[in-house]
Amino acid sequence: MAMHFNVEQFVQDVAKQNAVGLKGYFTHDAIICWHDSDEQFTVDEYIRANCEYPGQWNGESMRVETTNDGIVMVTKIFSDESTHLVTAFVKLTDGKISRLDEYYSDCGEAPEWRKEMNIGKPIEVALGEFV
Repeated sequence: MAMHFNVEQFVQDVAKQNAVGLKGYFTHDAIICWHDSDEQFTVDEYIRANCEYPGQWNGESMRVETTNDGIVMVTKIFSDESTHLVTAFVKLTDGKISRLDEYYSDCGEAPEWRKEMNIGKPIEVALGEFV
């Protein structure tokens, strides 16, 4: 089912705020949830919120896993000012998004108290292929 969905193009259309392109990824009655801010959107509301979000953005798909009814993807969304990782659970119906649950995180350094513990190492070193 996920094979009919172009993850790379979707990520680029989200990052580049392509309202016309985004409309084609969703069923007409799709539900989109941003859990971090406790918001649920219709397709048109999601496109408006995404496309009117301030700034110039880039996106990079980092990981995609197929599920029984869709995909789970981890995406890096970034600008000159900030970087965010987005974990998205995507339910697909006939190759289109019928439900999208997104969880955003801000990227940054570990807090000082944890640095002082002198534990851990950067993920690139720990995992190798998944950065």
